[in-house]
Amino acid sequence: MTVPRHTLLNAAYDHLRAAILEGSLTPGSRVTVRPLTEQLGLSPTPIKAALAALEREGFLISVPHRGYFVPEVTTGDLLELYELREALDGIAARRTAGAPGHDRIAAQLDRLLDKQREAIEANNLHSYGELDLAFHRLIWEGSGSRRLIPIAENLIAQVRLGNRLSARAPGRLPVAIEEHEAILEAIRKGDPRAAERHIRLHVREAGAALQRYLEVRSAAEQAQQP
Repeated sequence: MTVPRHTLLNAAYDHLRAAILEGSLTPGSRVTVRPLTEQLGLSPTPIKAALAALEREGFLISVPHRGYFVPEVTTGDLLELYELREALDGIAARRTAGAPGHDRIAAQLDRLLDKQREAIEANNLHSYGELDLAFHRLIWEGSGSRRLIPIAENLIAQVRLGNRLSARAPGRLPVAIEEHEAILEAIRKGDPRAAERHIRLHVREAGAALQRYLEVRSAAEQAQQP
C-alpha cells in the first residue's frame, strides 16, 4: 500500500522539529538531506518539503549554496518573540474573557495556578515551565480562534530554541504568579479589557526579566575570561 505523501512529509517534519527543540540538532548545525534519507528511511522529496516548511516557520535558515542550518538565537531574537507574544496573548485573553464559557476556563486556570505554586515551592523550574505553557495555551484555546493557536505555538517553540527561561531570573516567579492571578481574575469577571491589559503586562515583564537575566549572565561569563 502506498503511504500518502502528506503522511511522509509530516513524519519528516515532526522528527526534525523535535530534534531542533530537544537540542540533538544544536544551533549552528548543518542539516542535509542525504543523511536524513538514511536515518528516516524516506525519499528526499518529503525531507526537502519538511526542511522548507521549517525554514518558513523560523526553525531553520537557508544559506545559498550551503543548505539549511539551525539558527543561533540571539537575545534580540528572543525579545522580538516576546514582543510578538505580547500582542498575540493580548488578543487571546481579550477574546477568552469575552467568551460565553469564560467562567469555566477561569476554573481550569485556577487549578493550573495552584499547581504552579506547588512547583515553585518544590523549586521545580521544569514543572513550572510546563504549567506556565499550559496556562497560556488554555487562554489561546479559549479565544475560539483556530488561526491563533498554531501561531502562538510556533512563537513558543522558537522561544524554546534559545533554551532560556525568564523564570530563572531571581525573584521572577512570585511576581509571575501575581500576574497570573490578575489575568485569571479578569477572565473570571468576564472583563476583556482588563484581561488583555494584565496578560500584555505579564508577557512584557517576562521579556524584561529574560533580558536582565541574560545581561547578568553575559557579564559574569566575561568576568571569568582571562
